[in-house]
Amino acid sequence: MIYKIIKTEGDYQRALARIDELMDAEPNTPEGDELELLINLVELYEDKKYSIDMPDPIEAIKFRMEQLNLNQQALVPFIGSKSKVSEVLNKKRPL
Repeated sequence: MIYKIIKTEGDYQRALARIDELMDAEPNTPEGDELELLINLVELYEDKKYSIDMPDPIEAIKFRMEQLNLNQQALVPFIGSKSKVSEVLNKKRPL
């Protein structure tokens, strides 16, 4: 079977279904080569379609603080005074 770059959701779903069928394929066989090719095509499509940008570092810190129920005081040992922590979290001072 000849494959092309995945451009649509339908192509993507078909490729995933075929990958599922080929999961037990032995390496260095026609089926194994097909599996490897499909996996690469799917990865290219996913990287383009579902790319995830790096989070803003300050927003990541705030998110983690929220998850752990931490307040700004918890960052004082790492950043400095409470006012410096506040300035950093408010993006008035560089991290």
